[in-house]
Amino acid sequence: MTANGPTPARAFFQDRFGLDDRSLGDALDLALERRVEYADLFFEYTVQDSVVLEEGIVKSGDRHIEQGMGVRAQVGERQGYAHSDEVGVESLRVAARTARAISAESARGGARAVSTGASERNLYPVGESPTDVPVESKIRLIEEIDAYARARDPRVVEVMASCVSQQRQVLVVGSDGTLASDVRPLVRLNVQVITQDGSRREVGYQGCGGRYEFAKLLEPDRWQALADEAVRTSLLNLEALPCPAGSMTVVLGPGWPGILLHEAIGHGLEGDFNRKQTSAFSGRLGQRVASPGVTVVDDGTLPGRRGSLNVDDEGTPSQRTVLIEDGILRGYLQDRLNARLMGTTPTGNGRRESYAHLPMPRMTNTFMLAGEEDPADIVRSVDRGIYAVNFGGGQVDITSGKFVFSASEAYRIEGGRIGAPLKGATLIGNGPDVLTRVSRIGNDLALDRGVGTCGKDGQSVPVGVGLPTLRIEELTVGGTEG
Repeated sequence: MTANGPTPARAFFQDRFGLDDRSLGDALDLALERRVEYADLFFEYTVQDSVVLEEGIVKSGDRHIEQGMGVRAQVGERQGYAHSDEVGVESLRVAARTARAISAESARGGARAVSTGASERNLYPVGESPTDVPVESKIRLIEEIDAYARARDPRVVEVMASCVSQQRQVLVVGSDGTLASDVRPLVRLNVQVITQDGSRREVGYQGCGGRYEFAKLLEPDRWQALADEAVRTSLLNLEALPCPAGSMTVVLGPGWPGILLHEAIGHGLEGDFNRKQTSAFSGRLGQRVASPGVTVVDDGTLPGRRGSLNVDDEGTPSQRTVLIEDGILRGYLQDRLNARLMGTTPTGNGRRESYAHLPMPRMTNTFMLAGEEDPADIVRSVDRGIYAVNFGGGQVDITSGKFVFSASEAYRIEGGRIGAPLKGATLIGNGPDVLTRVSRIGNDLALDRGVGTCGKDGQSVPVGVGLPTLRIEELTVGGTEG
């Protein structure tokens, strides 16, 4: 095994748990007995804390530590996995024997993936761990946010603020020689405001975060902008009118609306769904799947971003993967298992929620590249339609690509002008079909503020999304207008 990439986590696990090269090698040897083709070890030590303010007081605060390890053994499509929250030489040996026993019931098969080694970069250099920042500083921050937001408008009746800090250390050891470690900081700040006018109450929310120092959240310009935006959207919703329904032109704003791209299209480009032929994009490499000008990438190498990783949870360096290029499908997101079975190369997208979970193909930061058009011209080109700026929840069927998304901030477009705010706007469509209905692409690509969390098969991981202003033709809008 050769050690590459960030090394603090490697030394941490050796010093804390006595996991020297010999004990790691012995565990791999145990897991590789019989007909096992590939085995790896995953170790995690995570510290996380949070404080939450409601009704003008700090309602809760917690700090917890999660530690554990897992052993995986692969034969063909079968994976044996055993994990334990007890990290030590003996528990490692027990897990290795268990994983081997599960996987070895299957027959050998499948092409081998190319090992890509470990990363030597550091996309998120942080001097002080976010979890080492005194809790008094975090409490003072959310109290300042509460006072600031309440002073913005007399109609503000409630403020909820929270901050979360995490420091995650991981170590991956693979039977192909992989030895990769990573130290992953993560911070997040959330602000939610409730306003009231008469009997009507509305909510506004904003958040930000990423893999950087907690000190950035303490900058007044940053948290005040969040509070201002939360107050603005809440007050806007007090004036919102019922949304009309029907098939119409929809303009998506830049940034967070990229969550629609993530959910409706991104999941369908993950390797496991395509290997199993359950995605609407299966077997379509090299074919046109979107309008000319549409280029979608997944990039885990953006410094400081919430979805970025030095190496994924299999030890593969993250990378920039072009999924759709000028409307043509170019690739899928791959972990090691699906890359091996599909005869291709891992793309650094093998991710897991924790040591208690198997890795699978997951997105990192997924976005559409900018076009050349002025966003204002795109809006002016619409005679009647909807301008959707922000989204709340949604549902997607991976097999069919059908989706339903609720817009948390939307406006009517009439005669090329942005009009009244709308409430209850729902976008309904089919992911692959929507890509072919993109008619104009703005030059204003923006990434989200750093609040994305992706769920798949019961696992949640941090992600990023992004989008330029888009014009989409004849999209079904579900509304509440009588």
